[in-house]
Order: sequence, then structure tokens, then C-alpha cells
Amino acid sequence: MLAEVDPRWHGAGDDGIDAALLQRARTSRLGRRLLAGALAEGPATHLLAPSPEGFAALVARWNAPRIRALHRDLGVLAYAPAIRAEVGRDAVKRLKTVLASSYLLALDRSVWDAKVDPALQSRLAATLADTLAADDAFGPRLFEVLELQGRAELQAWARQREPALADWAQLLYPPHDLPTPHLPEKPLLVVHTHHQNRAVAA
Repeated sequence: MLAEVDPRWHGAGDDGIDAALLQRARTSRLGRRLLAGALAEGPATHLLAPSPEGFAALVARWNAPRIRALHRDLGVLAYAPAIRAEVGRDAVKRLKTVLASSYLLALDRSVWDAKVDPALQSRLAATLADTLAADDAFGPRLFEVLELQGRAELQAWARQREPALADWAQLLYPPHDLPTPHLPEKPLLVVHTHHQNRAVAA
């Protein structure tokens, strides 16, 4: 688990703990205990809380690639109002190419009708347009925007429903201010359950 945690949660960098010292701590038994203890008193309170099953099963089920895929799909769904409203031929073509099968998630009305208030619709559309205009053909900026929104959506839901998952998902990234979430619970659960079932089946 400690190997996956972003080093900035341990205070590494920015005149905090030296990276070499952190690496030494991760490779010693005492160092790992101290690092885990600090996390348990801070950002991993729920993840490292004593429980019958412990945190190992959650960390194994939700490894970093699965968490990132979940974040990305939640971000795509959160941006569905703007993605559906985009009619520019080039923009639509780029979205289809970059998002691949996730593009269909944004269009799927059986998952979410994507009805939001005009102010949110306008904000999402503006962010999407700015991102597409600034991005290159491979879409790194688009993925960054979607993942950040997906992180916000998962944190808002998991803090209430699965706090240990919220802790773990947070620790994989550096500390960051997240955008305002807006997904209703039902469509979020559809995406979460889909990824969870794939993780269990793997």
C-alpha cells in the first residue's frame, strides 16, 4: 500500500521529507510502521481503521489502474451534458477518438439523463471547449480534466458511503483542490458497480 501512496502525503518534496529518506523508510519495518501511523492519524483514518477484513482486500480490488479508470468514467459521465451538447464535427470526432468506448457512456440516457441547471451546463460546456482547444491530438489535457472531475465525484459519494475507498482513492494522487461534484447518486452507482464487478471478476 505504501508504495502506491503519493509521496507528498508523507510530506516529501517542497522542503519536507527528503525523497531518499522516504525511500529508506519504505524499505524498513520501523519506517513503514511510522509512515502508516502518520497516515492513520491523517488522510487514511478510515482506510487503516481496525476492521475484520482490513484494508488489503480493498487495496487489491481497487488498484491504481482501476481507480484511475473509475475516475475517468465518472468524469466522462459528469461531463455528459457538455459532451451531448457538442455538435462541432471536429470536436465530436476528437471526443469519439480520444474517449473511445467511454464516449458511449456519456450518451447513454439509461445511465443518466444529464439534465442540469443552465449555469452548470454553461460551465461544463466552456471548460470542455477550452480543453479541446488547448489539447493536442492525444488528449492529455482532456483526460486530466475528466479525471479531476471524476475524483471529485467519487470523493463526494465515497466519503458518505465508503470512506475507506475515499481515503485510498485520495492517497493515490497528490493533495489537490477538487472541482464541485454534481452527479446524482444513481448514475454514479451504475459506473461504480460496473468497475467493482470487473475488479471482483479479475
